[in-house]
Amino acid sequence: AEPVTVVLSARGWARAAKGHDIDPRALGYKTGDEFRASARGRSTQQAVFLDSTGRAYSLPAHSLPSARGQGEPLSGRLDPPDGAKFAGVAIGEPGERWLLASDAGYGFIAKLEDLYSRVRAGKAVLNLTDNARVLCPVPVPSADSVIAAVNDEGRLLVFPAAELPEMPRGKGNKIFGIPTKKALAREELLVAVAAPDPGQK
Repeated sequence: AEPVTVVLSARGWARAAKGHDIDPRALGYKTGDEFRASARGRSTQQAVFLDSTGRAYSLPAHSLPSARGQGEPLSGRLDPPDGAKFAGVAIGEPGERWLLASDAGYGFIAKLEDLYSRVRAGKAVLNLTDNARVLCPVPVPSADSVIAAVNDEGRLLVFPAAELPEMPRGKGNKIFGIPTKKALAREELLVAVAAPDPGQK
């Protein structure tokens, strides 16, 4: 069980680098492609990929190509809906909790094992409102964690993670008070979420 960093590119190429001390942004990418997301775990764990429609897919981390190359397209091993793009990646122990959210301002906490799927088509986990997009999932390290959310106007909201529901799928609760009409017109959006552990310095 070696430490690995799973790296996802903007065009949906995936690979696994040995160790946790690599800078995924410094890796080589194909022309026109770039870094999208990364997550740290172990080679024996399942890597979960989330697409732009809110579907989740899982692949064994040890089966991903080495980061010495540029990886391989996930579309070769998975069957996302037409037009879907891969939005993020998660990896860890099955019982670990992750925050799933959309840029319309809704989200919830799910156990990683609830996102596992044994089929190429994955499974729907995050319900999106019209015109909303999926944000990259983030780990929630403890019950005492807080959620930090930032909108595209630079406003920051911080609240206890315990205020969000824990569920295997759904739309979740409103994280950030974005008016429905503004979210639909993409005039105001949630751009980033994080869940720092208060116990960490």
